[in-house]
Amino acid sequence: MKELLQTTQGLVILTIAGLFVISLFIQLFYYLFFYLRLAWYKPVLLKTTAEPFSVIICAHNEAENLEKFLPLVLQQDYPEFEVIVVNDCSDDYSEDLLKKIRLKYSNLKFTTIKKDEKFIHGKKLAQTIGIKSAKYETLLFIDADCYPESDKWIKNVSESYQTKTEIVLGYGGYEKAHGFLNKLIRFDTLFIGMQYLTFARAGLPYMGVGRNLSYKKNLFFKNKGFATHVRLQSGDDDLFVNETANNKNTGIVISPESITRSIPKKRFIYWLRQKRRHHTTFGHYKNAHKVLLGAEPISRMFFYSCFVILLVLNFFPLFVLITFIIRLIVQLMTLYFATSRLLEKDLLLYSPIFDVLIIFTGFMIIFSGKHRNLYAWK
Repeated sequence: MKELLQTTQGLVILTIAGLFVISLFIQLFYYLFFYLRLAWYKPVLLKTTAEPFSVIICAHNEAENLEKFLPLVLQQDYPEFEVIVVNDCSDDYSEDLLKKIRLKYSNLKFTTIKKDEKFIHGKKLAQTIGIKSAKYETLLFIDADCYPESDKWIKNVSESYQTKTEIVLGYGGYEKAHGFLNKLIRFDTLFIGMQYLTFARAGLPYMGVGRNLSYKKNLFFKNKGFATHVRLQSGDDDLFVNETANNKNTGIVISPESITRSIPKKRFIYWLRQKRRHHTTFGHYKNAHKVLLGAEPISRMFFYSCFVILLVLNFFPLFVLITFIIRLIVQLMTLYFATSRLLEKDLLLYSPIFDVLIIFTGFMIIFSGKHRNLYAWK
C-alpha cells in the first residue's frame, strides 16, 4: 500500500511537472510568435494622398470632457476632416457647449438625441447616427473622455491605409496617475493592446477599441451595422471588428503620435464593472479567437500554480527556477519593446506582479455574475 501510495504521489508530481513544462511552451509561443512582433514592426508608407476623414465622437453627459478634449481633436494637423459629435440624451450643458465650440471650428458638426422614456437605447444607436451623417468614407472613432497624444493623430492613421485596407487598429491607453490601481489598469490595457495589435499583425485580427479605431463607411453598411449584436451593451468596437476584419483588410498603427489617452477609473469596483461589461462580448467572438484568447491566461495560471507546487514539493528546484527565469526573461524582453512602442515604459518593472494579478481579476469578472443592464449607455 505504501509503495502504491508513493507511486500515485509520484505520478501526480510528474503530471504537475508535465503541466508546468507544457504551459511554459505555450507561454513562450505567445510571447515569441505574437507579442514580439511589436519589436520589429515597421509601417509601410506607400500613400501620397491624404484622404478626408470623418471623426465620430458619441457623448452622454460628457460636457466637462468635451470642453477639455474636443479642441485637441478639432485642432489636428490634417488637410481635410470633419468632427461629428453625437450628443446622446445628455442633461448637462453639452449642447450649449457644442454650439459655442462650433462658432470657432467650422469642421465641427453635432446632433442631439432627445431623451424618450418609452425608447431606451445604448451607444450603438448614437454611433449609427454619427456614421450615417458622416460626409467622408473613412471613419475614425474616439470617445468623449479621450484625447489624441499628438496633432498628427489623423495623419498617422491615414498613412496606415493601403490599397485593400478597410480597418485600422490603434492603441488607446490611459492617463498616468499616482497609485497602484492606475498602474494595474494601464498594464491590463497595455496587455490587451499588445494582444490585438500583434494578432492582427499575424493575420488574426479579432478586436479593436473604440477609443482609437478607424474603418470604412461602406464596410459598416455591408455588415448591416451592429445588427447581429444590437441588444448587447458593448460590441460597437470589438464585435464589429471580429465580424468584419481579416488578414487582408486590416492594418495597425503604432507610433507615439497615433496613441490616444483616456481617463481611467478611480475605484477598483468601477473598473471591475467596466471589465465585466466588456467581457459580455467574448462569447460572441469566432471560435478560433476564443480558443487563442483563452489558452494564454489558462496556461499562465497553470504555469504559476505548478511553479509554486513544485517548489513546495522540492521537485528539482534548480530546474524549476531556471524554467521560471527563462519565461521571465522572454516576458521582460517582449514587454520592453511593447512598453517603449506604446509609451508605457514605467510599467515594465511592475509587469511580473501584474502578470499574476490579472489572472485573479479575470476570474473575478467571470464568476461575479452576468451584466444585466443591456441598454445602459456605454
